[in-house]
Amino acid sequence: MKGLILFFTLVISILSGSAAYALDASTHDTIKPIGCDSVRTGIYITSIHNIDFRQKEYTIDLWMWMRYKNPALDFYNNLEVPQAKTVTKSFATIDSSGDDIYLLMKLQCVMKDSWRIDNFPFDDQILRFSLENSQFDRKAMIFTVDTTGRSFDPRFALSGWRVSQIRISSALHAYETAFGDKHIAKPHMEYSSFRAKVNIGRDAFGLFWKMFLGMYMAFLAAFMCFYIHLDNTDSRFSLSVGGLFAVVGNKYIVDAALPESLSFTLVDLLHGLTLFFIVIVIVCNVISLRLIKAEKMDRAIRFNRITSTGLLISYISLNLFFVIKAMKGW
Repeated sequence: MKGLILFFTLVISILSGSAAYALDASTHDTIKPIGCDSVRTGIYITSIHNIDFRQKEYTIDLWMWMRYKNPALDFYNNLEVPQAKTVTKSFATIDSSGDDIYLLMKLQCVMKDSWRIDNFPFDDQILRFSLENSQFDRKAMIFTVDTTGRSFDPRFALSGWRVSQIRISSALHAYETAFGDKHIAKPHMEYSSFRAKVNIGRDAFGLFWKMFLGMYMAFLAAFMCFYIHLDNTDSRFSLSVGGLFAVVGNKYIVDAALPESLSFTLVDLLHGLTLFFIVIVIVCNVISLRLIKAEKMDRAIRFNRITSTGLLISYISLNLFFVIKAMKGW
C-alpha cells in the first residue's frame, strides 16, 4: 500500500513539473514579462512639412496620447524620439483621476531620415517616426498600439506629395551596450519602441519638366545641327559643343538639390544618356565632314539624313523607357 501511494505521488510530481515547465516555456519568449507595465499609445498627425531633400530631414506635428498605470513612468521628461534633430513639446496634460494615468501631448519634431533617390523625381519615400522611454527597458515597460480612429488629418496638405499609407506598430529596439551599467554582464539592452511609418509619393510631372527641360532643350539645340547645310561646319560643331556644356551645367543644377548618393540614379542616367547622344552627334558631324572633304557630297547628305532620324528615335525611345521604368518602380 505504501508503495502504491509513493508511486502515485511520484507520477503527480512529474506531471506537475512538466506542466510548470510547459507554462514557463510558453511565456518565456513573449515580449511582456511578469511585472511589466503596458503603455497604450496612439498618435494623430496634423502636419508634415519642410521636407528638405538636400539635408535629409522633415518636420512633423502630431498629437500623442498614452494610457498606463505605473505612476513611476515619466514620459514628459523621459520621452525619447530617435532620429529627431529637435523635439518641441508645445502642450501637455496629465490626468490621473481615473483607474489609469492619461497623458496627452502635442509634439513638433524635426526628423532626420534617409531618402531613396534612385528614381527621383518619381520616387516614393517612407517617413519614419518612433517613440521610446529612456527611463525603463522592455522588462519594465512596453508600448501597445491604439489604432482607434484615424492616425492623420486627411485635410493636411503635403505640398508636392500624396500620403498613400500610414502604418503604426510596436517593436523592440536593441542597443548593443550596457550604457555604462557595471551590473549588466552582457552589453545588450532592449527598449520597447512605438513606431509609425508614413508612405508618401511625389506628384512628379511638374518637377520633372522643371528639372529636365534645360537638358532636353540642350539636346534639341545640338540635334538641330543636322538641319544646317553640310558646308557650314563651324555652325554645326558650335551647336553640338554648346549643347554638351549646357547639359553638364543642368546636371550640376539638379545635383545641387539632391543629397549625396553612391548609386546611379535616374538623374545620372538621363543626363549621361543625353551627353552620350550629343557626343554621337559630334562624331556624325566629323564623319560628314570627312565625306565632304573626300568629295562625296551625296553620301554625306544620305548619311546625315539616316543618322539624324535614327538618333532622334533612339533618344526618345530610351528616355520614355527609363522614365516609365522609374514611374512603375521596376
